[in-house]
Amino acid sequence: MEQFYIFLQQLINGVSLGSIYALIALGYTMVYGIIKLINFAHGDIYMMGAFVAYFAVLYLNVGFLPALILAMLTCLVLGVLIERIAYKPLRNATRIAALITAIGMSFLLEYTMVFFVGAQSRAFPDVLPSVRLEFFGGKVYVTGKELLIYGVTIVLVVLLQFIVKKTKTGKAMRAVAYDRDAAMLMGVNIDHTISATFAIGSALAGAAGVLVAIYYSAINPLMGMTPGLKAFVAAVLGGIGIIPGAALGGLIMGLVETLVIAYGQSTYRDAVAFAILILILIIKPSGILGSNVREKV
Repeated sequence: MEQFYIFLQQLINGVSLGSIYALIALGYTMVYGIIKLINFAHGDIYMMGAFVAYFAVLYLNVGFLPALILAMLTCLVLGVLIERIAYKPLRNATRIAALITAIGMSFLLEYTMVFFVGAQSRAFPDVLPSVRLEFFGGKVYVTGKELLIYGVTIVLVVLLQFIVKKTKTGKAMRAVAYDRDAAMLMGVNIDHTISATFAIGSALAGAAGVLVAIYYSAINPLMGMTPGLKAFVAAVLGGIGIIPGAALGGLIMGLVETLVIAYGQSTYRDAVAFAILILILIIKPSGILGSNVREKV
């Protein structure tokens, strides 16, 4: 019975981590769905969100919600600027050129932050009251931070689905993702649609950065590299270009990583993530929710 309680606790922890991966993966999958670009700078936008919230709490003396909103707005603007400056000039270039630019932008963001704030890790201020809900006599518990992560993730995913399914911008995104040339002929502003996609995806990454900073109570300029890659794996696992797939892949990644750590193999937590990527590419390259599409030649 004790092992069951441990397993249940790790599931709770895994859903918390998976929720964060899901928010980052949504940005990857949205951008890929529109312009077929793997934006490797996305993980570093997540890092920027954590730092914006850190400075907002520390120097502006604001609470969690204002810090979250400020981080999301800052990352939204940053995502649009990156798209306009780094990616838009390469819109008609080869995919490898855009990919190399994305990797270069990732390093630029990381080491710009290292230059200005230093490479050392910083403790994130405690902005939430200590809450703990206990079950089974205290053997299984959920913290206030985990409840907050669940709540924010659900609200943002529902809001994203509303934007994509019900708004004019969302319809334009779906049209461009389905057939870019036809959408252009029908009067869809491609540039504005791509900018909106980067804006929304970057805002979600910023929110994930704030949540992970609160969850682990520590941030550093290189914190976005590994989670960003794992979120990319999550997007591929669920079906890159598919929004529900990104959310599902993020949850699976979080659960798998937590269970690997819990059962004594923490050394292999990163290796397992990339082993999943290799397996999914071999077994079902389109991802769990993806479907194989034949390309016309």
